[in-house]
Amino acid sequence: MHIHVGDLSGSLLVFLLVFSRTGAMVMLLPAIGDVGVPARVRLVLALAISYALVPVVASTYPPVSPQSAMQLTLLIAQETTAGVLIGTMSRIIISALSTAGFLIATQIGLAYAQTLDPTQGQQGAIVSTFFSLLGTVLIFATDLHHLAIGAIQGSYTLIPPGAALPTADMAELAIRLTSGAFALGLQLAAPFLVFGFVVYAAVGILARLMPQLQVFFIAMPINILAGLFLLMLLLGSLMTLFLNFYAEQMGAFL
Repeated sequence: MHIHVGDLSGSLLVFLLVFSRTGAMVMLLPAIGDVGVPARVRLVLALAISYALVPVVASTYPPVSPQSAMQLTLLIAQETTAGVLIGTMSRIIISALSTAGFLIATQIGLAYAQTLDPTQGQQGAIVSTFFSLLGTVLIFATDLHHLAIGAIQGSYTLIPPGAALPTADMAELAIRLTSGAFALGLQLAAPFLVFGFVVYAAVGILARLMPQLQVFFIAMPINILAGLFLLMLLLGSLMTLFLNFYAEQMGAFL
């Protein structure tokens, strides 16, 4: 079966270009594009979203159809690049949970317990994996994944089809999101950092007062138990801060 470039016109061409952008974004969007979501589910979702967007965004595409395979390839490459850029920006947002979880695990003594983080596709500290999974569940539970789907349509306003990619603006946005995600991760872990400082200061004083006491064997269990108790008390507030940050940052793509 042979498909000529000249046959790709109208709604068929628009659907192909919309799917190129949508597919790239769906594979990277938080919660929807996680490794734990089967690839077939993401493919079907990308096809469904593309089908729904064609009547909405068809007017944003140039009315002239590509006359050669090279022109078609450039159009597809541009749409895919736009999808990857927006998807990567949104992926940076959820990295705040991984940062906070790693800092907390390091502080309370659980950093050596490594598990597979399905949201990142790699090994991570057990607290970091727990935070990432809990954040993903809460995104779906609070219907914030609708913002991720809405960001696909919003990308046509940020990066119109056929226009030059705003590399300077995207670089500035990436820097702002990265710094914001790291700052949020540090804020989420701040109570545990303060708690760790107090514990280690008390252990240091105890070691000076009683040099013969094996403070390490006393301090480590206390540090872990107290850290888990503090995590139990603050978990709701920490997740609320993350969901507010997620809604605010994803709303910028709408």
